[in-house]
Amino acid sequence: MFLKEPSHIILLILVVVILFGAKRLPDSAKSVAKSLNIFKSELKKKPGEDDKPDTNAADK
Repeated sequence: MFLKEPSHIILLILVVVILFGAKRLPDSAKSVAKSLNIFKSELKKKPGEDDKPDTNAADK
């Protein structure tokens, strides 16, 4: 693994702060967290479960 030493983690954090800027990091973190929550909720759904009701089952 490439993050074995604490200096590697510090360097990675420094690069992220330089690339995105300190002002944009909280907004980016919120967006990532929101996306992960949506992804988790989609994974928890049953495989056969859809958002749309099944119209063929109502006709029977």
